[in-house]
Amino acid sequence: MKIGFDNDKYVKMQSEHIRKRIAHFGDKLYLEFGGKLYDDYHASRVLPGFEPDSKLRMLLELKDQAEIIIAICASDIEKNKVRGDLGITYDSDVFRLIGVFSEMGFPIAGVVITRYTGQKSAIKFREKLEAAGVPVYLHYPIEGYPANVSLIVSEDGYGRNDYIRTTKPLVVVTAPGPGSGKMAVCLSQLYHENKRGVKAGYAKFETFPIWNLPLKHPVNLAYEAATADLNDVNMIDPFHLEAYGETTVNYNRDVEIFPVVNAMFDKIYGESPYKSPTDMGVNMAGNCIIDDEACKEASKQEIIRRYMQSQVDVLAGKAEPSESYKIEVLMEQSKITTRNRACLAAANDHSIEKGCPCAAIELADGSIVCGKTSDLLGALSAMMLNALKQLAGIPDEITLVSRYAIEPIQELKTSFLGSKNPRLHPSEILIALSISAASDENAKKALSMLPKLKGCQAHVSVLPSDSDIKTCKKLGIALTCEAHR
Repeated sequence: MKIGFDNDKYVKMQSEHIRKRIAHFGDKLYLEFGGKLYDDYHASRVLPGFEPDSKLRMLLELKDQAEIIIAICASDIEKNKVRGDLGITYDSDVFRLIGVFSEMGFPIAGVVITRYTGQKSAIKFREKLEAAGVPVYLHYPIEGYPANVSLIVSEDGYGRNDYIRTTKPLVVVTAPGPGSGKMAVCLSQLYHENKRGVKAGYAKFETFPIWNLPLKHPVNLAYEAATADLNDVNMIDPFHLEAYGETTVNYNRDVEIFPVVNAMFDKIYGESPYKSPTDMGVNMAGNCIIDDEACKEASKQEIIRRYMQSQVDVLAGKAEPSESYKIEVLMEQSKITTRNRACLAAANDHSIEKGCPCAAIELADGSIVCGKTSDLLGALSAMMLNALKQLAGIPDEITLVSRYAIEPIQELKTSFLGSKNPRLHPSEILIALSISAASDENAKKALSMLPKLKGCQAHVSVLPSDSDIKTCKKLGIALTCEAHR
């Protein structure tokens, strides 16, 4: 994967910019973190060189000044909403995030359950958190939110919410996913802090869309593809254009809510510190792109990847067809089709030629390696072995895992573990390869190439199992598939 983003520059520049924003307000800054604070795999795919934990590493530069609030919407707890990238529910992710942040040395100010109306699942979740020693606060729905500013900024609005006790100058407000109420938590805190004589500020850290890239730049279009289910639309920030005569990019929700946020600032402080939604942001990612073409290509691949995934989700009843249609329009705007994904074209062409399911992976040097379904291996497993062979310079005719090693595993699967599919999944063939590596030099050499699959693009001509998808995610392979068995 060609590097297009300077991660070290980003960590340094971003932390310095946030320090300046803290100093601007004086007492305290509530920083809303949009997107993923930890495990930001979307950013790492569209900005090759960006590490999934970059934002957390950046915050480590500010560790002595920072503490964290995690927001989760009560209705998301109630309906067991799942993080698509990790496959875990939002409430489970809160515990995971608490563990990650605590291990990094960040104090957890508390967890806020937003839009709380006494939901039973939210009550149980609160009890679990409190049993673990985590402070829990409740925020309530406000009638007419966000338009009814006079009610919102009053004792019957934000005043009803629990005040979250914090001690650090930087309070990071994050969540397992979108729609958790992070901005409302920040503004509610400003209201309560102002009552206590504390001059607190608010800023927003939103990686995408990148404000100083063109509106139709593939990185920004990839963000639209990633949020097709939310109907987010990138747009020129009209407030920034009017105030400064400068064209910047924001997205519809922030532009639509800005007049209301400004009115809230006016009501809390008497005036607003911001003239535009772009002013509220602190994102420096656009300044750290070192190879624009590499980021454009990576983003185009991400748009195709999102399109293929949307078709799978529609088939499974997890998404509306409109999501797929929207991403299709984004592909047209980017002047790409699915054939621009080299591994996709190769896997599907190979499948037609061989008359069976096939998979293909594009390696870092641009070469394509295929694998086909056999009586021993699934297509992804065969592809993985073939790719490791090529990376290790092992001739194709060399067998890394013998039939005699595979057949007993198949017997175990079908006769004792109840599996109907005797073929080995990627996780299973990698275990078999690890065993072979103990006595075979070629297998050992091939296994050592496994890290080189990270960041590679792959496609399989059928719908893979959940196990196959999880293994590819763990290896860092960006996998797409066809929406049929």
